[in-house]
Amino acid sequence: MAMKVYGPAASTNVARVLVCLEEVGAEYELVPVDMPSGEHKSPAHVARNYILRKGGSDLLRESNLSESAMVDVWLEVEKAHFSSAMSPIIFQTFVVPKFMGGKTDTKIVEENLTKLKTALEHKYLAGDFVSLADISHLPVLDAYPHVKAWIAEVMDRPSVKKVAELMKQPSA
Repeated sequence: MAMKVYGPAASTNVARVLVCLEEVGAEYELVPVDMPSGEHKSPAHVARNYILRKGGSDLLRESNLSESAMVDVWLEVEKAHFSSAMSPIIFQTFVVPKFMGGKTDTKIVEENLTKLKTALEHKYLAGDFVSLADISHLPVLDAYPHVKAWIAEVMDRPSVKKVAELMKQPSA
């Protein structure tokens, strides 16, 4: 029986879930969610979760306490530092020009690129291995020169390639 994943593949949060499911070889079905009406923020939708632990993925590094702790730390860094810097960059470079017909505020972009650099100082975020912390960044990254090699390595994973193709497809 396929697991249901609610939302469009083009959503960064849905893409993260799909990569995790691909990593553990789980079958899934994409179920449309009415984003404009706010269905994705409803209590019933927010209660849904994804399952790396159940699937036994090595992305969490649970067999090594030290590495597992680093994954947890970098997931918190992602939430507190990466996303808080990346969201304004995406908004200014993608949403404002494409959906709002405005011009990118380059000052906001530059300020947030400076903040972003502190979260991108190592080959992989949690150490010398690909983890969920790395995968979590992928749906919102652009190929800035200082992270291009890191992106290329993580993008080469079969799970990421498959979800990237799903993200290109029109939503049902």
